[in-house]
Amino acid sequence: MALVGRRDGRNFGYGRQLSYAGPQALKDMFGSGHYGTVKAHCDRWQAFVKWCRSEQGPGINDGRQIDRKVLADYAAYLRDVVRRGDLAVSTAQNRLSSVNRTMAALRGDQCVKLPSPSKALGMLRTGVRQSVPQGQDREHVKQIVDALCSQHHLRAAAIVLLARATGMRLREAILADLLRLSREAKDLGRINIQDGTKGGRTGASAPRWIAVNDHVKGALELARQVSPAGSRNLIAPHESYLNFLQEIIRPARDILHAHDLKGFHELRAAYACERYEEITQHRAPINGGQCYLVDRSLDRDARRQISYELGHGRIDVVAAYVGGRR
Repeated sequence: MALVGRRDGRNFGYGRQLSYAGPQALKDMFGSGHYGTVKAHCDRWQAFVKWCRSEQGPGINDGRQIDRKVLADYAAYLRDVVRRGDLAVSTAQNRLSSVNRTMAALRGDQCVKLPSPSKALGMLRTGVRQSVPQGQDREHVKQIVDALCSQHHLRAAAIVLLARATGMRLREAILADLLRLSREAKDLGRINIQDGTKGGRTGASAPRWIAVNDHVKGALELARQVSPAGSRNLIAPHESYLNFLQEIIRPARDILHAHDLKGFHELRAAYACERYEEITQHRAPINGGQCYLVDRSLDRDARRQISYELGHGRIDVVAAYVGGRR
């Protein structure tokens, strides 16, 4: 339901329920695009609404009653949850950021928000991986691929192989131009990841070349085989990206979880750890390696190269994949 008239009605004209109003306002703000972003904001908004209705919360169901004190109280509640060990700092910060964004969508202004979620929590997210990435063992990955194929999730199986072999994000693997990549692999011995990338990092201004090996060749071959007729990627001409996520990716996640893989992003971290070891001849820090103590320059060079291959602009982000400097 789009906003009708002025924003002076209950929930600024978006209906009687706070849980309904937030998502509708976000959809109006983002239009028909950015499905993943809207979904993430909506999920975090629902957590906020649940708190609003709880005993700890203010007991409100109208966005017009939400002021800075309500947001500060929510931040204090999240801070307690984090300190109990029931929520990650990053998750708490994301929830506050999503509440800020949704309130802006509802109100049409920036008057009610927490200027800094991290300061409101009084905690800083580390951005450093604390757990060993799943999917580093290729036999483990093969078992997952076999399980997906046996249940006719062939395109999801191709995504698993692409993510593990090249470090692609989920969106990048789904939208990869398989014809171009296969041609580059054959003619150049390397591929340039350009489709579905974040932050507009595409084209000649942001090349992202990955060396081709047998694993990359195998992943591209399977992806080409299962690519729908008339398509250059893994989405059929009659499908939307949203439909693909709902009908292909969502059921595949259950199989990943059943085989001890939290998600596709773990495969990206597994790729990063493998590349770190290939470049430095030391295990990644999260795997117990100590290259940083032996050769700080080599560690820095490896992180810079991995940052490039993963499509990031800063080497400090690599700590979220391979671990910090010990």
